[in-house]
Formats: sequence, C-alpha cells, structure tokens
Amino acid sequence: MQTFALAIHGGAGTVPAASLTPEAAAAYRRGLEDALRAGHAVLCGGGSALDAVTAAVCALEDDPLFNAGRGAVFNLAGRHEMDAAVMDGRDRAAGAVAALCDIRNPVRVARRVMEASPHVLLAGEGARAFALEQGFAAEPEAYFHTERRWQALQEERARLHDGGSAADAPAERRHGTVGAVARDVHGHLAAATSTGGMTAKHVGRVGDTPLIGAGTFADDASCAVSATGHGEFFIRRVVAHSVHARISLLGEPLARAAEVVVMDELRALGGEGGLVAVDRHGHIAMPFNSEGMYRGCVRDDGRCLTAIHGEAPALR
Repeated sequence: MQTFALAIHGGAGTVPAASLTPEAAAAYRRGLEDALRAGHAVLCGGGSALDAVTAAVCALEDDPLFNAGRGAVFNLAGRHEMDAAVMDGRDRAAGAVAALCDIRNPVRVARRVMEASPHVLLAGEGARAFALEQGFAAEPEAYFHTERRWQALQEERARLHDGGSAADAPAERRHGTVGAVARDVHGHLAAATSTGGMTAKHVGRVGDTPLIGAGTFADDASCAVSATGHGEFFIRRVVAHSVHARISLLGEPLARAAEVVVMDELRALGGEGGLVAVDRHGHIAMPFNSEGMYRGCVRDDGRCLTAIHGEAPALR
C-alpha cells in the first residue's frame, strides 16, 4: 500500500497530437508538474488529502494554459463563468460553486461553501456575493483574459453563426477542466475539480464539475474521482458516483471500475472525456476515451509522472 498518492488532470480537451509543438507540450507538462509538486508538498508533510487537492487545483487555476481560473474560456457573451467543487471522503462533506464570475481560485470558494455555510452549491450572483462576504477579492476582467481563449470564442461564434452546432466544435473547445484526487497518510480521500466550461457556452450553463456525483466525488470507503469531458454526458451518466458504486456494490478494483465507466458506459451515451481516481489503498486510475487528457500523478517517492495523449506517463 502506498503511504499517500495524488493524481491530477488538466482536462480531456487536449490540443491534437499532430498540432502540439514540443515547446507547447513541455509547457503543459511543467504546469502539471507544478500542480503535482504543490499537492505533494502537502501530503509529504502529513497534510490532509483535502488540503492537497485544493493546493494542486489552485496551481492549475493560476496557470493560463488550463481551462480554469485564470485560463478559463469565454461564454457566448464574452464573460467568464466558472464552476468548481470539493469533496471530503471522511464524511462526504462537499462544497461547490457554479457560474461564478470575477473571483480568483473558484476551488477555494467552493471549499469555503463547504466549511462556512450550511449549503453544498451556490450559483451565479449568490456565489459571487458569498465569496466577497468571505473576504475573496474580485479580479478585473483583464486578469482572466487570454488572447488564445478570446480568439477561440470569435472562431466559435463565427462557426455557430454559419450553422455549426456545439456538438461539432473541436474537442478542446467542448471541454477542458482541471482536477485532483488524493489519499493522505491517514488513509483519507478527497477530490477537487474546477473549470471554465465550454467555449461559447450559453450564459448560465452549468456542467458536471460542481455537481456532486457527476464530476466530483469522494468517499473514504471506496475512491475519490475528478472528471473531465463533455459535461452534459457526465451528468447523465453520473460518472464519478458510478465508479464508487462499482467498487462498493460489485467489489471491482479501481482500475476496472473506472475503465468500464469511461470506456463502456460513458461512450455508449456518446460522451467523450476521462477522469482521475484514487482508491483507499492508494491505487490510481486515469482512463480517457478522447484523443488525450492532460494528466499526472505522484506518490510518496516524489516522482512526478505526466502525460498528454496516449503515451504512458513520463517521469519528470
């Protein structure tokens, strides 16, 4: 059994392998490694799984390469509406925010919902007002603006105007999320997920990320899961909870449960994406049915493994 383990993803909406330059690939891997090291620093010091996943996701939210926090995509109106969730496997405590605007590190706000309110999910202006009441500062639009995301919005608007559908959008525009799962030295599990959603999404659209059991789930008795992909399908399949159910009810090992949910059940609905998961023994699974998924893991030996497309995770 591993003393502790951490796995992360930076979204299943990867740049196609054929167009990803070595320089860009190296930048994505650095971002993944920075997040792994942020979470590992917590775990190797005896910190909680909840603190570790929060730290890892914050690092990804602060990196403009990933579709969360600072790198969030634009909605159809040219704004950023962000979703995030955390769940503590010790008692299934959970907190989430949806359609949150202007606030840095939505995952921290989601955790504050869990710890400082009687609720699980706050949305829109209510989520923003809660964040401000709790001492979070509003950031100017310029903080979240990246030229790459802005150009993607213009291209998607033009494509939709010409009769295209959201389902036909390139994978990197349809989904992209960041997340982390961990098992700490005390045997506790936690999960955290954060996203900017889909490029040119309808104002007010909420995906699977902040919906407990769909995009985020943790229970010490089974596993912790953070998902990424086309959220509508993950909601319908209740993906994160389905992995837990296969372990708890069928007695399947983590690898088998995660593989069946992503490769069989999700794909049968037409859903594309993947997930990262860790079980109570510290085993890790990172299946995906899309062209790629930014992903990585680290255990108590401190070796960071990262991957982007179908290759085996590489040691950093």
